[in-house]
Amino acid sequence: MVVNMMASLINDDMRTLIGQEYGVQQRSVPVALSDIRKWAMAVYYPEIPPRLFWDEEFASHSRYGGIVAPEEFNPFAWITSDGPRVAPTFTGPITESGPEGAFGVKPPPTSHILNGGNSAVYGVRMRLGDVITSSRRRVVDYREVVGRLGPTLFTTTEVTWTNQPGERVKTSRDVLIRY
Repeated sequence: MVVNMMASLINDDMRTLIGQEYGVQQRSVPVALSDIRKWAMAVYYPEIPPRLFWDEEFASHSRYGGIVAPEEFNPFAWITSDGPRVAPTFTGPITESGPEGAFGVKPPPTSHILNGGNSAVYGVRMRLGDVITSSRRRVVDYREVVGRLGPTLFTTTEVTWTNQPGERVKTSRDVLIRY
């Protein structure tokens, strides 16, 4: 019988990060009609988007009572309440990627990183004038497998968006794959 004595990619300090929040909490500028219309046009192109996203008269008779944003609308895409959005850049070694750096925790000894996908659960719809707040990201889970390329670590993080009354608009989970 052969026993795999491979050391885990998940160290004790990383295990303490599960449930911990990191990163920046953001607030959007108020959701504008032109933003919703442009987003819907882009998402549904080359088709005409549903009238719910651009026709005020039609939307006023819908179950929402007015125009709402498509669920996948991102109020943080271009600008936040702090000003224009600047895409983050990463200049360090790939081995320093992941949430561990935000906590000063030694990252796993990996040399490759991939986007493992994301999923979202939607709540109330975003409406005109809403100011959306994104929570700080939190570490949800670490899962380790041995794949074709060796030990592989799946890191799941989560962020929740709420509107000004505190109702959940969206909770999204992202998976980071490192090997």
